[in-house]
Amino acid sequence: MNRTPLLSVNALTVSFGNKKKLVEVLHNISFDVFENEIVGIVGESGSGKSVTSLSIMGLLPKKLANLSGNVIFEEKVLLQITETEFRNIRGKDIAMIFQEPMSALNPSLKCGFQVAEILRLHLKMNVSEAKKETISLFEKVKLPRPAEIYNSYPHQISGGQMQRVMIAMAIACKPKLLIADEPTTALDVTVQKEILSLLKSIQQETKMAMLFISHDLSLVSEIADRVVVMYKGDIIENATTEEIFKNPKAAYTKALLASRPSLNVRLAKLPTIASIADKSFKPREVKPVERAKRHKHIYTKKPILEIVNLEKYYFSNVGMFSKAEVVKAVDDISFTVFEGETLGLVGESGCGKSTLGRTILQLEKATSGSIKYRGKELTRLSKGEIRNLRKEIQIIFQDPYSSLNPRLMIGQALMEPMEVHGLGKSAKERKESVLSLLERVGLDESYFYRYPHELSGGQRQRVGIARTIVVEPKLVICDESVSALDISVQAQVLNLLNELKNDFGFTYIFISHDLAVVKYMSDQLLVMNKGKIEELGDADEIYENPQTDYSKKLIEAIPKGI
Repeated sequence: MNRTPLLSVNALTVSFGNKKKLVEVLHNISFDVFENEIVGIVGESGSGKSVTSLSIMGLLPKKLANLSGNVIFEEKVLLQITETEFRNIRGKDIAMIFQEPMSALNPSLKCGFQVAEILRLHLKMNVSEAKKETISLFEKVKLPRPAEIYNSYPHQISGGQMQRVMIAMAIACKPKLLIADEPTTALDVTVQKEILSLLKSIQQETKMAMLFISHDLSLVSEIADRVVVMYKGDIIENATTEEIFKNPKAAYTKALLASRPSLNVRLAKLPTIASIADKSFKPREVKPVERAKRHKHIYTKKPILEIVNLEKYYFSNVGMFSKAEVVKAVDDISFTVFEGETLGLVGESGCGKSTLGRTILQLEKATSGSIKYRGKELTRLSKGEIRNLRKEIQIIFQDPYSSLNPRLMIGQALMEPMEVHGLGKSAKERKESVLSLLERVGLDESYFYRYPHELSGGQRQRVGIARTIVVEPKLVICDESVSALDISVQAQVLNLLNELKNDFGFTYIFISHDLAVVKYMSDQLLVMNKGKIEELGDADEIYENPQTDYSKKLIEAIPKGI
């Protein structure tokens, strides 16, 4: 390994605001990244991981951000170079995979054009060369129908597919340093495994260095050579992966590692950093006998939701001279969900999980089939009747940023559905309910007065969860609802969802690509593959003994960690 670091961050301090009020978010942090090295950065949401990466990229807002210290890349002091000089480096020598692909991709430009543009700009390719290379990159990142996605706009593809477009964009010019900010958050485990192996092979081929930011500790342990642990803008531990995971020094690191859901033991409640720190956490295992007793109670009732032969088809390439292509997003699916149950829904990106959730909610119209909620046929309801039903059936969306109004303060966004559905006798009462709910999802009173852009991805996701449960629905569809959360907050939110389930009798359809989380949450597990049901049964039984090759492949791809 070269003794001179490729990237050196020295005493970096970042604060936001003006002279009257400055808030320091990074406190004098220092670390190095060497050629051909992968450095993992872990820590809770709001610890400063993304601010660190944006500082290196020169992407913090100039008017609001105050930076001091040094960021040196190949002997260039990045904090002192002009925007024009930075533009030549950005994308070519230093590339970044952003946490939220929807806000990083231009919604008005086709996906293929956005990637090809980088190739034409930095590698001086002509239009046809750039197109050919872009489609090849789309194949590399395992995008289905690469030629079709080349001509698709971001809103026309799934969250996981958008993330893969972002990865293709980042690796297009084979950069010397790749900053990956939660690069696999929106990806299912099999694609995640393939993407990581792709990044590894590019690294070996080009000696690329990587800054890998993630809340998935098992994933970091599998890919990183060295790990930097951050907490509230400070680096509290910096050591080899082996040392961090087998012999952590800091109490915070120990608590962070303990918060991971186990695949082997089902705990009644997950430990959080706070409960480990104050020694209030007492582990209690849920035995199979207790679980069987609960299931007997649930499955003797009438189902709350009945899906029979449900189909949702999309038609693409409809033109005067072209033949319409049928995409069977949901293909002849039947299942039941019982009150108080959590049905886990897993499968690869694009298998139809989110479409199924949106069709149940009537955000998408079913092509055919039946959806009955408490015996009522949803497919025949009028718009007014559907609107009234929204209180009872809610969704926690995958992308928290696009589901929040950027002009509304968080408090207003949470009070609005309460007003619409006539909950709370007065504005004061509604405000008190919202403040109490914010506290339950781990956000203090100050967040009531903040706007979405002032929050990290994980904090926005917690607001999204709060907004869903504020109307106390009966059936909640959780669409990748904890994918943007760090490990401790994830534990906190999963505990909260289970508490609400016990307190209010909530029923969940839990859609996720994180199979460890799904196993912890689910009573029954539904495995989807290409719009069809691959396997349906008790979650623990499927994990222990999957019946199909596809289910086996999914379970084998779960990061096991050190």
